[in-house]
Amino acid sequence: MAVAIRGARGGGSGGVGAGFRSCFSYRIFVSAMFSLLFIATATVLLTTRPSTTHQHSRRFRSGGNAYMHRTFVALNSDPLKTRLDLIYRQANDHITLVKAYAAYARKLKLDISRQLKMFDDLAKNFSDITSKPRYKSTLFETDGNLDEDVLRQFEKEVKDRVKFARLLIAESKENYDNQLKIQKLKDTIFAVRELLGKAKKNGAFASSIAAKSIPKSLHCLAMRLVEERISHPEKYKEDLPKSEFEDPDLYHYAIFSDNVIAVSVVVRSVVKNAEEPWKHVFHVVTDRMNLAAMKVWFKMRPVEGGAHVEVRALEDYKFMNSAYVPVLRQIESAKQRFYLEHKMENATKDGSNMKFRYLEHMSMLNHLRFYLPEMYPKLHKILFLDDDVVVQKDLTGLWKIDLSGKVNGAVETCFGSFHRFSQYLNFSHPLIRERFNPKACAWAYGMNIFDLDAWRRKKCTETYHNWQILNVDRALWKSGTLPPGLITFYSLTKSLDKSWHVLGLGYNPSISMDVINNAAVIHYNGNMKPWLDIAMNQYKNLWTKYVDNDMEFLQTCNFGV
Repeated sequence: MAVAIRGARGGGSGGVGAGFRSCFSYRIFVSAMFSLLFIATATVLLTTRPSTTHQHSRRFRSGGNAYMHRTFVALNSDPLKTRLDLIYRQANDHITLVKAYAAYARKLKLDISRQLKMFDDLAKNFSDITSKPRYKSTLFETDGNLDEDVLRQFEKEVKDRVKFARLLIAESKENYDNQLKIQKLKDTIFAVRELLGKAKKNGAFASSIAAKSIPKSLHCLAMRLVEERISHPEKYKEDLPKSEFEDPDLYHYAIFSDNVIAVSVVVRSVVKNAEEPWKHVFHVVTDRMNLAAMKVWFKMRPVEGGAHVEVRALEDYKFMNSAYVPVLRQIESAKQRFYLEHKMENATKDGSNMKFRYLEHMSMLNHLRFYLPEMYPKLHKILFLDDDVVVQKDLTGLWKIDLSGKVNGAVETCFGSFHRFSQYLNFSHPLIRERFNPKACAWAYGMNIFDLDAWRRKKCTETYHNWQILNVDRALWKSGTLPPGLITFYSLTKSLDKSWHVLGLGYNPSISMDVINNAAVIHYNGNMKPWLDIAMNQYKNLWTKYVDNDMEFLQTCNFGV
């Protein structure tokens, strides 16, 4: 019994000891494994440290990356490396900022070359610090601990440059911001100018269309006059030519136009202001389409004071054919090219250089002024008037002016550098450059007294033909009748007093009323003709007061005057 009891106790004691030994062996095993893992990790870190330090210094020396290789703080125990890392980051941030301001300066092309150089030098100095042998050997190429004194000196140099960079940026920031605003403002101004240029071109084109188009009222007037001719043919039989039409002792006027109301105002204004209206003879030439309307007007509304009016068609002058007249040949050729090429749509793209505008300037009614001696062979002098003028005084004094053997009496228009020959003729062409003075003063068409005898002696029409042939490709001048007139009557023009002829009422709103009231002839040259809705109101009444408002067809056609 006793034996059994001892055996049982001994067996229990042995079981407890075996369990304790098993637990203790497991703890030893785990501790051993952690120790081995720690030793292996430490070995790897210690063997890779030199290369990491080398990569760190190499990246810093390059100055191009902000990245710094970092190790565990606990293992890489030198605190000065963290400090060096912070100094590097600060320096690198300021290098980037300085380079950004330098790039702005170059982009804006600022006139601050001194500051631009300072920015470039400052960025270079930041990078050059690490290249100093002392810092290179003790901070970036060492495997041991960093020298704190050297690091402090390095930090001082970096901070000095940082301080200088901040001062320079603070000084330049406001200037650069203003320059950016100025540049934006310049860009805006440029864009506005582009829009303004387009608007001006569109406005000029629209104004040109308004000026060249026939208003509904004028078209109505012409139709009513033709209808009157058809309805009452017995009233409008052709009259025999009057002897006054060729009498050189009378005052003769030449008016070439297809505008009935405009011609009537010119004739009416001359007669109203003439001291002896019965001595004035008007030679009106129009095209075949408007011939009937023009004749009916002057039949229905005879000129007051006994003045004489001759109305003829351009086609009545048989010498006006393409064999004799170069412009007619050019018009025919231009029209053929124009319509065969089907470029009418392109004519609307540029209001200043349109083919149809060129053809309009080549109209024979415009160029008829170069054939006055042939048209009126028995006359000695004749006064040429445009259809957009108004006469305010007696003009007989023009026939008394001694032209000193010259052909053309006209008012000069030049002032300063404006309205000189260089503005009308192409002086890059040798033919023009060798024969004319670019600074010669231009004169105006619209009111010109011509000595037809001198014209014949100087053979001016032949001169005009020669130059017109030379300009077949428009290399000498672009278009119009003034350039060939300047050439034809070069050194053959006598300057008249400016009060005889005041121009600009069709485009210039700032002409003095004193100048206008003192003028013998006022000229609505420009697009704002007085019979159009776009006419300038301050000048319109000077024209409308000579409109024959008693003419029944004006009221029928709602002619707004």
